Amino acid sequence: MSTMKNYEFTLTFKLHASDSDVDEVVERLGAAGCTDALVGIGREGYVALDFSRQSTSREEATRSALADVRTAIPTAELL
Repeated sequence: MSTMKNYEFTLTFKLHASDSDVDEVVERLGAAGCTDALVGIGREGYVALDFSRQSTSREEATRSALADVRTAIPTAELL
């Protein structure tokens, strides 16, 4: 039986020029399920997401977070 654990990790993305409205990007991330991440937007054209996600494994936590980000920002490039 798998138990849920909390996993902390950071994913950093390069944004496409069409995603220049940072407020809109943050709203889309929240709507896509990234409410368990702190969003860092210090460098123009990039976004870092510091996740604290509950899952049965680190791999599943990372995989689900990446899927959520891809839903919100499909053109973002994972660095």
